[in-house]
Amino acid sequence: MTAPYFGWLQIARLGLIQACLGAVVVVTTSTLNRIMVVELAMPALLPGFLVAWHYAVQIVRPRMGYGADKGRRSTPWMMGGMIVLACGGVMAAIATVWMDTAPTAGIALSVLSFSLIGLGVSACGTSLLALMAKQVPDNRRAQAATLVWLMMIMGFAVTAGVVGKLIDPYTPEILIKVSAGLSLLTVAITALCLWGLEKEGGVSAPQPTKNFANFKEAFRDVSAEPVARNFTIFVFLSMLAYSAQDLILEPFAGAVHGMSPGKTTQLSGWHHMGVLIGMLAVAGASTRWVKGRLGSVHAWMLSGCALSALATVGLAMSALTAPPMAWPLQANVVFLGIANGAFSIAAIATMMRLAGQGGPGKEGTRMGLWGAAQAVAFGLGGLVGTGASDLAHAALGDARLAYMSVFIFQALMFLASALVASHMRKITTADKPTNLPNDILWNKGTTT
Repeated sequence: MTAPYFGWLQIARLGLIQACLGAVVVVTTSTLNRIMVVELAMPALLPGFLVAWHYAVQIVRPRMGYGADKGRRSTPWMMGGMIVLACGGVMAAIATVWMDTAPTAGIALSVLSFSLIGLGVSACGTSLLALMAKQVPDNRRAQAATLVWLMMIMGFAVTAGVVGKLIDPYTPEILIKVSAGLSLLTVAITALCLWGLEKEGGVSAPQPTKNFANFKEAFRDVSAEPVARNFTIFVFLSMLAYSAQDLILEPFAGAVHGMSPGKTTQLSGWHHMGVLIGMLAVAGASTRWVKGRLGSVHAWMLSGCALSALATVGLAMSALTAPPMAWPLQANVVFLGIANGAFSIAAIATMMRLAGQGGPGKEGTRMGLWGAAQAVAFGLGGLVGTGASDLAHAALGDARLAYMSVFIFQALMFLASALVASHMRKITTADKPTNLPNDILWNKGTTT
């Protein structure tokens, strides 16, 4: 008997959980970052290390996904992950306040807090994606991924605005109260969203094709799959290129193009707007009304990486020609955002589809493997982008050439991602029965 798929209400509930996850994370990675550096006069390296550490901890994602596979239910892992994340968020606020009077103890507690944050994100986020992979039909995956990620972005924006108003003027007591209130609220919302969710979707219906004795066996089996292995490489390369630009785009616009802080902030906003347009474009192209006439999800993923490479080459050219020659920097950044949004949502939709290949029962382990690759790439991306910029500046003695070298590196990573994606299609098609049309194999909006 086939399990019923999730409808839009169930998908929206998962999106609300993702928004709660993002709400806790954004406070710990942005608000606490600013308080450490500005109010407490701590070196900027400290929050940078803590954020990198919470990404490093997420290497446990495959183990979390395996736990959801073995128990055949994602709810306990999602609820447990959110509770751990909420506790980590409150502890991080307490640790930040403690740094003012006892810096060593406060920093030690911060490391523990960010470890819990990484573990909570791993358990909740991996299980949520695995559940979507099991219960969202093929023809809705791009739209579902867009909805969930837009709700997460909304969680970022709303939380940042509300928390910013609540803690102004800043006092340690208000920070702890607001952090505790946010954590309690997100746990309560998550519990309500998960109430009866898996019963509605009938997740227990698909049976694993193979029972694994332990995590090592499951991980070895998944890692040996050619598609899973190649997609892991794709995720790492594309996310490394994507995250490397986050910390250098605004400094580049200021140092090379002479833009003010306000203008560079607006430029970053234009990039986010482009990302949103790219996400919505992929969602619209995969609807049943269009039925693949605007290209398959895989084509959007591949072309999004290739166009991202072209856009970063444009940024490199702008560094080379500035300041004598005017460059349409804003248009270039919007174009980069559209390409980034298109490939990222297409990649998430592809991830959801590939998680079920090889039979049910290993979706969580596969999602965990790809989630770990993404987390490591994001952790390295900021370090690679800023570190390469500093090294190039020291070696070349010219800010323009330094930034140009970083953008060329990004372009090469995006091109490598496109090549891996192209190779994946060949592998996947070879593994499928030859009597299936290619548009069905690669999801041109057709329901299989």
